[in-house]
Amino acid sequence: MAAESRAPPLHGGPKMAGGAEPEPEPGPEPERVVEALELLLRPPAGPSERGDAAGPGPEGALRPETLRDNAAALEERLRRAPGWAALRGLRDAVLARAPALAAGAAGEAEPGWAAACGLLALLLCLKERLAALAAAPAARRAGPGAAPPPGPDTLSVAQGRAVGRALRAAVGLGLAPYLPPGVGQRPGPPAPPPPPPATRGARLHAATAALAELARHPALGGPLLSRHLGLLLAGLCLLGHGPAAHSEGVSESERARCREALRHILDRVYQPLAVRELLVLQGRPKQSPPSPGEETKPALVRAPAWLRRLCGQLLSERLMRPSGVQAVVRGIMEGTGAGGSGAEAAAVDWRKCDTVAKILASCPQQCLSLEDYYRLVCPQILDLLRIPDKLTARQFQRVATTTLLTMAKEHPQLAERHLLQPLLAPLLRCSETAELAAEDLSAGTVLVTEAELSSCVEDVLKVYVVGNDSSSLLLRSLQSVLGVVFSLYSFAKQNVSYLRSPCQEILLWFLEKSEREVSLAVLEGFAGLNSSVRALHPRCQFRAGSEGGATIAVEETIGDEDEALYQKVSSEQCRVESLVELLSHCQKSGLAGDFFIYCLKALTRVAAEDEADSNLAAVPGGSLLELEQYHAGQRRKLLVLQLVATLCESVSDTVFTDVAQVQEFVAATLQRACVSPARGPGAAVEAQTLAMAMGLVAAMLSGAVQLQSGDFAVLKRLVPLLEELSRTYPEPLTQELAADLRITICTHGAFSPGTVGAAADGVLGKKPGTGTQSPAGIPGRAPSPRGGRAPPRHGRSSPSAPRERSEEESVSHEPSTVGPAPAPCANSPAPAGLQELLVSACDPQPPSRAAALRHLSSLIAQRDPEALRLQEKLLQVFLENVQHEDAFVYLSAIQGVALLSSEYPERILPVLLARYGCPAQGTEDTVAAVTRMKLGEVLMRVTRALGDVVFKHREPLVQAFLRGARDPDGTLRASSLSNLGELCQRLGFQLGSIVQEVTSCLTAIAKTDPEAEVRRAAVHVVVLLLRGLSEKATEVLQDVLRDLYRLLKHVVAAEPDGATVLHAQLALEELDAVMRRVLFPPQVLEKKIVVLP
Repeated sequence: MAAESRAPPLHGGPKMAGGAEPEPEPGPEPERVVEALELLLRPPAGPSERGDAAGPGPEGALRPETLRDNAAALEERLRRAPGWAALRGLRDAVLARAPALAAGAAGEAEPGWAAACGLLALLLCLKERLAALAAAPAARRAGPGAAPPPGPDTLSVAQGRAVGRALRAAVGLGLAPYLPPGVGQRPGPPAPPPPPPATRGARLHAATAALAELARHPALGGPLLSRHLGLLLAGLCLLGHGPAAHSEGVSESERARCREALRHILDRVYQPLAVRELLVLQGRPKQSPPSPGEETKPALVRAPAWLRRLCGQLLSERLMRPSGVQAVVRGIMEGTGAGGSGAEAAAVDWRKCDTVAKILASCPQQCLSLEDYYRLVCPQILDLLRIPDKLTARQFQRVATTTLLTMAKEHPQLAERHLLQPLLAPLLRCSETAELAAEDLSAGTVLVTEAELSSCVEDVLKVYVVGNDSSSLLLRSLQSVLGVVFSLYSFAKQNVSYLRSPCQEILLWFLEKSEREVSLAVLEGFAGLNSSVRALHPRCQFRAGSEGGATIAVEETIGDEDEALYQKVSSEQCRVESLVELLSHCQKSGLAGDFFIYCLKALTRVAAEDEADSNLAAVPGGSLLELEQYHAGQRRKLLVLQLVATLCESVSDTVFTDVAQVQEFVAATLQRACVSPARGPGAAVEAQTLAMAMGLVAAMLSGAVQLQSGDFAVLKRLVPLLEELSRTYPEPLTQELAADLRITICTHGAFSPGTVGAAADGVLGKKPGTGTQSPAGIPGRAPSPRGGRAPPRHGRSSPSAPRERSEEESVSHEPSTVGPAPAPCANSPAPAGLQELLVSACDPQPPSRAAALRHLSSLIAQRDPEALRLQEKLLQVFLENVQHEDAFVYLSAIQGVALLSSEYPERILPVLLARYGCPAQGTEDTVAAVTRMKLGEVLMRVTRALGDVVFKHREPLVQAFLRGARDPDGTLRASSLSNLGELCQRLGFQLGSIVQEVTSCLTAIAKTDPEAEVRRAAVHVVVLLLRGLSEKATEVLQDVLRDLYRLLKHVVAAEPDGATVLHAQLALEELDAVMRRVLFPPQVLEKKIVVLP
């Protein structure tokens, strides 16, 4: 080889005749050195080599006689075989530089040490030869398109296996026997007897120095450090730092070189591997008694104290290096499956994770300052939370979380400064207390990127929720960013974002772990009623991210005041809705009930303030500060009202979890009734709320809940309020019920007047019975709005029953304050129960009226014969209640009319169509239009109920809706068109010739109607028509399909309203899909079998 021809001669030889210098002999090939290694490790006579299966080392397979014979055979071949002279010269040069190896290789008394010295000498020869080949220029280059040739110093697979055997034999024969017990000890076969102490240190130094030199070469250092790092470190530790008794014959300069080599190797190798080997060297701190399954295993000698201290110091140095925390964690956890198939099982081993966390949380002794240690280690601990590998991340996150929690307990101030604040930094940066720099205030500046915000939320979830440590430090730190997290939750709720679930878990965890007073204060802060949480900075806003997350940026200034007001109102509405949804997950813990009670108490205070300010001016005069305080108070009142209204609509009836919460709710209601009795426009609602609260107490006292003696102690808190209500409330029947409830509570239910039972029946929604009738005006008369039941009758009798019945009759005959009462109902020959329902359907209180209407509807659905016999009177009652302004009432009436019409369409539909076409005389245009739209809803419900039978009534229905489409009121026109579209969709093939009329009407309206909402409805009818007919559209609409297509194209081209254009585009897409399916039907692979006659 060219490289070998330029290599310098390793040793001088005799001169040739004639005085000429002999040509330098080229160095040996690496194959020759490997062959010498195999010859030295050749097993005794046998058909096959043992190879790597020989055990932990050749010393267990080769006997001393075999080693002696192999060494003699190698020497014979080096002296006599052709081509081995170069290797002999190179080995002689290597042994000349290492006298201890030369002396050991020449000795025959100890064949093991002689074989080790021979192996190390040959390995050093191989190292020098590989280094020379690597330094020589490349002999040839790869052609175009061909793979590059391997380097001249590259070993083949077989050569690498032979070198591995040689390294294992050199370590097993030249290093392991000279280590004292407890230093680098490995389980396995018993070690050979130790050599004399006088030669132990020198031999150990010779073998260790040779192996350290081999470790510097990449091709030889890789297998050496990956398989024998522990023993090599043990030898270097013993020579460089061990007692002098183990280093006899080793000079101080040699010991210093061993310490330097130890540092070099530790800095060079894979750090987790170095950590693991140092931990093995350090050994267990205390020998535990063997378990029953381990009694037969040989016990390991405990590492000496100096080695344990040294390994601890070296481990601390590994920890305090850059990325040292991850190296320590990987070094301990990688052997248990981290990053591999056993990671799931290793994640369950929480004890090991907790042990690593305790190690990381403890400051090493050589670290001079605890502050410096936290400053160095804490950023690396936070990095453990963001490991991308899922299998490894589970262990690392547990270690990081446990470490953080341990540090927070031991040194809370340092942990807050170096761990929690950096963890929460993206959220703190945009809170309302943060001071934004001048360069950050420009509109559109991104303060927190999507990746940073997502990582922050996920880290908070891992540390706080998964860690589940409710210490005061963690709760206090999390509370500082709860306002921003809630704003992000509200934003994610409005958009499609994966951040919604983690934000919800964080908020629910804090509300569950905090004290109840703190949780309520935080909920107030979410609602904007106090400043207990730091909200999002007023100049910041969330924006949707490109990967499903969110970013935080400086919002742009809105110049339009109306738009700014709209944004503010919609933001507050969204915040309240998000708060109510969050509370829906807190019902089992009772937090939702407590917050609801708090809002009711706040509502009481609002009522008291309004009562006190009723005699004052609307806007106080005075300074600007007073005016701002007044507006802030008004804003708070509006927030309370909005919050109570949303809670009443959204929170289920299981919001109260115990008697104490029910008592708090009733107390808040009674106190509000005492402060401001029901007067004015909202008197009916206030009276109904009071009736529900008192009926709830009556139901509990009547046996709906099994009350204990402690529950009566709680209910006795209502006695002062009931007594005040019985004296001050303006309604006599409410006074009587309050007095009776007070008596029942004080007697623990031993005496229960009849009014209590009547109120309980009203809340429980029992059907009319045979007992004494409940008074019409008392609160017990009010059914639960959720139950929707009929006005009840109770089975208790009392002395006041005749008087109550007479009062009921007088009240029931009074005209309604909301809608007109039907005259025939009072004197109808109907049964008593049905007559009572007809009277209740005219009750002035909307809940009672709606409950009666729903009960009448249920009787019709059950085909009750008495109810069906009075169908005309029922229709009159339903139609009059359709005009009611309360949604609960007129929706119940619409349901009743629809059920009655589906039973008798021939009789009822003409009446409905007549009223739909001609409104009642004497009504305002707006009221008439609203009533006709309600009747249109009735007609559509009847259409759905009739199904295919609706074809019989096709003509009058279509004509009624077409006439409605020409009404002067735009809203009614749009409603009629919507009904027409649904009717056409249901008719399908049965449209017939009326499709021409429908198409002409839609074309005229879509092109000429002045209101965009009506044009939008006309185009929407086309969409419904095409969707309903689907593939059959080409058959049903064959005469008008071209006109509809031209109409849609005209709308897309000329319509100014964007929503109408969108509807037209949707219709064109439907039409395009239909035509494609007709023109290009899907190919179906089918096989037809025809049976011939």
